[in-house]
Amino acid sequence: MGHGVRAPERAAVHAESGSRLGASHPRQEGPTDLRLVPPALAAWATAALMLDASMEWAVGAAVVGLVAAGVLLLVRQGAGDGTGDREATRATGATQATHPTQATRAVRVPRAALATCATQSRDQRASPPRATWPRVSVAAVLLCVAAAAVSAGLHGADVRRGPVPGLAREYVTVTAEVEVTSDPRLTRPRVKGDHMAPTAVLINADVRRVEEADGTAVETRTPVLVIIDAGRGSGAARAVDGRPNTPGNAQAPPGSAGGRTSPWLGLLPSTRLRVTATFAPSLMDGDRVAAVLRVRDPGVPEVVGEPSDAQRLAGRLRAGLREATDGLPADARALLPGLVVGDTSRITPELDEAFKETDLAHTLAVSGSNLTIILALLIGPPGRAQSAERRGLAPRLGFSLRTTALLGGGLTLAFVVVCRPDPSVLRAAACGAVVLLALATGRRRSLIPALATAVLLLVLYDPWLARSYGFLLSVLATGALLTLAPRWSAALRRRGVPPRLAEALAAAAAAQALCAPVVAVLSARVSLVAVPCNLLAEFAIAPATVLGFAALAAAPLTMPLAKALAWCASWPTGWIADVARTGAALPGAGVDWPGSWTGAALLALATAVVLLAGRRLLRHPWWCGVCGVLLLLLVVQPAPLTRVVTGWPPPGWRFAMCDVGQGDATVLAAGEGTGVVVDAGPDPTSVDRCLRALGITRIPLVVLTHFHADHVAGLPGVLRGRAVGAIETTGHEEPVDQVELVRREAAVRRIPVTRAAAGEERRTGSLSWQVVWPPAPSSPTAMAPDGPNDASVTLLVRSAGLRLLLLGDLEPPAQRALLRSPAGVLLGGVDVLKVAHHGSAYQDPELIRRAAPRLALISCGAGNPYGHPAPSTVAALRAQGAVVLRTDEDGALAVAGTGAELRVAGDWGHGFR
Repeated sequence: MGHGVRAPERAAVHAESGSRLGASHPRQEGPTDLRLVPPALAAWATAALMLDASMEWAVGAAVVGLVAAGVLLLVRQGAGDGTGDREATRATGATQATHPTQATRAVRVPRAALATCATQSRDQRASPPRATWPRVSVAAVLLCVAAAAVSAGLHGADVRRGPVPGLAREYVTVTAEVEVTSDPRLTRPRVKGDHMAPTAVLINADVRRVEEADGTAVETRTPVLVIIDAGRGSGAARAVDGRPNTPGNAQAPPGSAGGRTSPWLGLLPSTRLRVTATFAPSLMDGDRVAAVLRVRDPGVPEVVGEPSDAQRLAGRLRAGLREATDGLPADARALLPGLVVGDTSRITPELDEAFKETDLAHTLAVSGSNLTIILALLIGPPGRAQSAERRGLAPRLGFSLRTTALLGGGLTLAFVVVCRPDPSVLRAAACGAVVLLALATGRRRSLIPALATAVLLLVLYDPWLARSYGFLLSVLATGALLTLAPRWSAALRRRGVPPRLAEALAAAAAAQALCAPVVAVLSARVSLVAVPCNLLAEFAIAPATVLGFAALAAAPLTMPLAKALAWCASWPTGWIADVARTGAALPGAGVDWPGSWTGAALLALATAVVLLAGRRLLRHPWWCGVCGVLLLLLVVQPAPLTRVVTGWPPPGWRFAMCDVGQGDATVLAAGEGTGVVVDAGPDPTSVDRCLRALGITRIPLVVLTHFHADHVAGLPGVLRGRAVGAIETTGHEEPVDQVELVRREAAVRRIPVTRAAAGEERRTGSLSWQVVWPPAPSSPTAMAPDGPNDASVTLLVRSAGLRLLLLGDLEPPAQRALLRSPAGVLLGGVDVLKVAHHGSAYQDPELIRRAAPRLALISCGAGNPYGHPAPSTVAALRAQGAVVLRTDEDGALAVAGTGAELRVAGDWGHGFR
């Protein structure tokens, strides 16, 4: 002390601990070891390229890689014979100098020198071993390239070999035996024109045997996609596991015909079937299926081989979980099986869209986080897995580390079996194990080699993963958690953010930053609420997953306990669903973005710029606050501010036509926040967004002119979060599936459904309307409609001096009958005409002449295949002096003014008159 000796500087790990005594469990890590990253990336790229290459090219690439790697290794070995010995001699001398007990005679070394040597030794141990020659790394890359080329070549040849590709090109009908390789799934309902496209069951399978019409039988193993029309399935078939296809244990998502469940949905992987089907080529080149197999008989499948015991057990466990969730609220009933085992059979299109809008869709698929949560429950909190004070269930039960590792392996195997051992589950298990290792040891930097190893092994095992967007997103998210998240979390903690919040925020932001460009390619949209929604949902995922797996395990033993556990899990699960719905409902939840790799590059560049700017802004709290407020306003878009900025909707608007694509959805203003909605369009999201922009929260009446899907399929979006008084429809109840949709949605919300008939008059505030078509069945002017279009409810509306005629989809026969009806004399000289049937060519010229509208509005979709609106219809309207506007070119439209002055504005910020 008296000689002025300075105390040694504290290690960084202790200095950053915030404690006077330093960190209790210090972890001093060296630089990140990236040596395995180039081989993994090289194998990934090679597999993606070689899947389409011929076997000759694959073998050639492998030979070149092996020869080049061998040359490099031989050159290194020859050079090592000289320099290596010299390096070893010097290393031995250094060892003898620093370890006197091993020398021939003792040497007295000063204490300061020993301290210096000890410090150097610690530094050497802390840093990873460095490659002595870069040629070794290059040789490793070449060897991985060779292995990936061979694996990809063999897997690609599996798709192209055998008789199946040739039969697909000829569209041959054969009898084949196929082995199911995935869970059956239903296509999502979608609107196609004026009707809903029929739903179909999709099954991935391997063709094992083909019998052609001439009796020739060929053994093969070729991957195909089996398609079965679900709408024509009939009969209460029994599932393969012996349990009836009831709502408790069969997949019964929306869209099954008539409430029946297709018997094909009860099939388990590894089941072998005999089918008579027609081969067709795959629509996508470079796909992992060689052909599409369209089954001719969608009845009960003919089973010729039972599923394996493991798949039968997994099927019973999954069915038990579905049964345990039967009595839960709708969202929890649909979401819990998906959150636990990836069973999305009950997820409605509306809920699925909400999860996609908020970038929470990863919670609906089997994820590595599921396995991580369960194993973390066994091992305990981060950083204590190998310490004396380790926590979790294992030490409380007295299990040693080795026994705990074996239990963890058993849980991982059970996870793979229950969630199906397909590539996506294997990828989730591998990546989940990497994240678990990070949580257990706290050495995130050292786990980059582990992640690279997992990627390398999985790509070699299944080269098709190299083209999987899901695999890419999983690797990016895991890499973000291992690299960016710890640094960002430390930066946030240095600025006073609580540790748990800092880690959660950093993890969500890091994963979003790396995954957003790929998500933009898939969805052509960038979510602005992804980070806060993932942050809010994260705290509920762990309890929901743990309770869900507990219900899964308890279901075969005691169903009451399983139901109780599922009820407990419904609370955090319902919270996740509420977060998704609330986030998706915000007006600025997302922005459209180019759905291409160019768009992905632009988004990555924009993200980098935002991150660089964010680092500077963090030094200025006031600017951070301003940016936060601006982002909040952009997402929430309060109506008064939006109206000032965009001019939409215009002040005093009376009638609005929403831009919902190829369909109809219009709104009649009936007071502040109140409107009468006429038709709902084909898409719930589009019409909901339009009504929110208009500020509509109360709807005294919804008028559905007829039951075509492009007018009623969006009804759930109209009803979402709004007070609705009643629904009025036409009396012609076809198509039946859309009638059932309307009645089901109304029944769930206890909304009365009535029928409209000519002569009915109603009023609300300054808005009044009269139904002029269809006539009552007993009326002398009643006619048998030639389809749903001619039964469209037609309204003559009066609002603040304006007269509007809304024709629905009336076609010429009904239009002429309308002119001859008692209401025909009232139709002359209207101000606004909602042109019938999206402006099709089928219009009655006399009706156009009598209506003589000042303004004609046409609702149609951009690039629709029907040619709407027809040029002849537009010309006829303009010949009568009408201004013609259309949503495919002008966007949503709003009419304001009075009878003397008529104004029209579009939501794209331009006025027309």
